[in-house]
Amino acid sequence: MLRSRLSDALKDGLRSKDERSVGTVRLILAALKDRDIAARSKGNYDGIADDEILQMFNSMIKQRRESIALYEQGGRCELAQKEKEEIDVIQRFMPKQMSDAEVEAVVGDTVAAIEAKTLKDMGKVMAVLKEKFAGQMDFTKASSLVKQRLS
Repeated sequence: MLRSRLSDALKDGLRSKDERSVGTVRLILAALKDRDIAARSKGNYDGIADDEILQMFNSMIKQRRESIALYEQGGRCELAQKEKEEIDVIQRFMPKQMSDAEVEAVVGDTVAAIEAKTLKDMGKVMAVLKEKFAGQMDFTKASSLVKQRLS
């Protein structure tokens, strides 16, 4: 489903002559193609699944946020703005992000559901969260909340 949305977005961007959207979607499609090729060596000839695509989107957004911080430190506001616009384009393809309160509730429910007691159980909790909520939450925040609950 995400692949067709990306293709449609590329066509729409080309029609409307939206250079930022076209460029960003092309970057996404190139990264997706690279991941598909890498998956072939593991026997997956159909390409990566949507949950892996969402993880790819999250990593792309994280890279851009790091670039924004560096550009702003260097006084390159125009490049930081470009990165922000790319984040906006990528986020169009992601599901609605959970609020902080929703993340806290989900973390609490997951910790209780798998009966996690110590920090040794943190990996199990994070694995469940990533499986159920890929692309819907910031796992950096979730990780710190899990650590607080298990400490």
